[in-house]
Parts: sequence; structure tokens; C-alpha cells
Amino acid sequence: MIQADVRMPTTDGVHAAAKAVSAILPPTPLLPVEIGGVSAFVKADNLQPIGSFKIRGAWWRLSSLTPEERAGGVVAVSSGNHAQGVAWSARRLGISATIVMPHDAPEVKLANTRALGAEVVLYQRPQEDRDAVAARLIDQRGGTLVHAFGDPWVIEGQGSAAIEIAAQLGRAPSRIIACCGGGGLAAGLALGAPDSAIYPVEPVGWDMVGQAMANGELVHAAPDAPKTICDALQPNITKPLNLSLLKGRAEPGVTVTDAEVRTAQRFAFTNLRLVLEPGGAAALAAALAGKVPVDAGTVIMLTGGNADPAAYAATIAGQD
Repeated sequence: MIQADVRMPTTDGVHAAAKAVSAILPPTPLLPVEIGGVSAFVKADNLQPIGSFKIRGAWWRLSSLTPEERAGGVVAVSSGNHAQGVAWSARRLGISATIVMPHDAPEVKLANTRALGAEVVLYQRPQEDRDAVAARLIDQRGGTLVHAFGDPWVIEGQGSAAIEIAAQLGRAPSRIIACCGGGGLAAGLALGAPDSAIYPVEPVGWDMVGQAMANGELVHAAPDAPKTICDALQPNITKPLNLSLLKGRAEPGVTVTDAEVRTAQRFAFTNLRLVLEPGGAAALAAALAGKVPVDAGTVIMLTGGNADPAAYAATIAGQD
């Protein structure tokens, strides 16, 4: 159940976010791609300054803070890409930022977040609840929580990609295939592209959004959930807000295997000359595996390029 005082994201909010994002960032490329003999498009948000679409929601959230909230700083939870978006935005706006990140986050994401000036507080995944860790920090220090996917402004900011896509295509896409962790991007796209089918794609065993939509209620990840190379797509549960925005709006969830994700990473490298981290390749993996239909109006979100160098080299070389 959504709390009565929670601000609901809106389509107007997505358009406002898109205007704010366009004031500081150029649109990321919309590139043609051929899959199974069918022409479609990819949205290369892996080419954002922080290597991820997460800069959209982070910028809209932090730039919307009141002067008092900015003075109190922000606390965020992230596996790495939202962390960098918040840190980048906070540095540009002169706001102090503390990021709760998993102990096993890729070193490149930890290093990049610290390099952007944020304080990193580590937690043990999966034993600790990152939201609880963030709540304790706010109790101790104060500050505004900037959640990675359950924040209304963050959701609107992620949806700004849909506004860019429509402008670049000159029409609404028939469908958008989106990498999905907690559902912030999928929810934002649903608001920003109301006439397009939205397909959330998650790793096998971590489809908390897909299961929640199917069951009509929140679902926790199983204690024995399988390991996945998609470190960016491993929330234990989505939020009531995200489920309310996606239920009855998004298409049924799709899952992809690690092998399918690696195939997508290699495809992007060979055919698009793009570097994708595993979580950023999930949507492409679903399209390549034939798990989501593709047509000339399809747009596939490439959401992140912060790949671990050694793991990425092994994948491209076919040594994984």
C-alpha cells in the first residue's frame, strides 16, 4: 500500500524532468540495429557522462530539492550506477552525498562514486537491508533519501528517456524494452510513453518486478536466489509505488540468463561498437533471444556501460 503522503509521479512531471535534463545533457544517440532480419533501434544511455541512464533521475531529484534540503545533504542506496548519478549531480549542485553500496559492487563503480566526491558506506549483500542502513544514517545525520527506484522524482527523471526517444523518432515507439532492477525506469517510461508497450527485463531469479506484476503484490527475492552477473539488477523487492504504476500498464516481465546477457554484450561490441555492463545489456539480451517481439518501432534501452574491465574482456573474448 502506498502511503498517503507519498507524491505520485505524473506524465507532466516526466516532461518537466526531460526539460531539466535537456538543459544540462545532450540527448543520447538513438541508433539503428538489425535483429533477426528486423530493423529496430537502441537508445544508448550507456554513453551518459556517468555511463548510465541513472543520471536522469538523480539530476531531477537533486535539482528539485529545496534550499533547506540541499543544505542537509542526501543519502542514496545503489549498487553503483545510481550512486554515480547522485554523486555527479551532488557535486554539480554543491550538495553533500552519502551512498549506501553493497560490499561486492564492482570496484569500478565504487571508485567512480568516490572520485565524484561522495562518501560510500558499504553494506553486506544479501544479509543486510540497504534501505534500513540508509534509514539509520538519516536518523544519525539527517539528510534527504534519494532512493534508486522508489522515489517519485527519480521515476520521472528516468522517464525523460521516453521524451527524447519520441523526439528522435518523430513518433511514439511501438514498444520500449527496458532493463529492470527495481522498476524505476520501466515506471518512468510507462508515464513518458503512454501509447507504447513497456517490457521490463530482469535476470533469472531476480524478477521481483515481473513476479509482483503477475501476483498483484510485492514479492521478495528468494533466500537461495541464483547468482547473476547483472549486479545492477538485484533489488530484493520493488516498491508499492513502482508496482502501482506498472500494474495493468507494463507487459508481463521477461527474464534473461547470464549466457544471454553475455551474448548481448558481445553483440553490442561487435555490431554497435558499444561497451555494455551486464545489467545494461539485459534488454538487448531479451530481444536477441526472441523473448520480446521486435518491429521497426521498437526501442531497446542500453542502460549502462560501467563494466568491470577484466570480466568484460573475458566476455568479449568468449572466455567466460
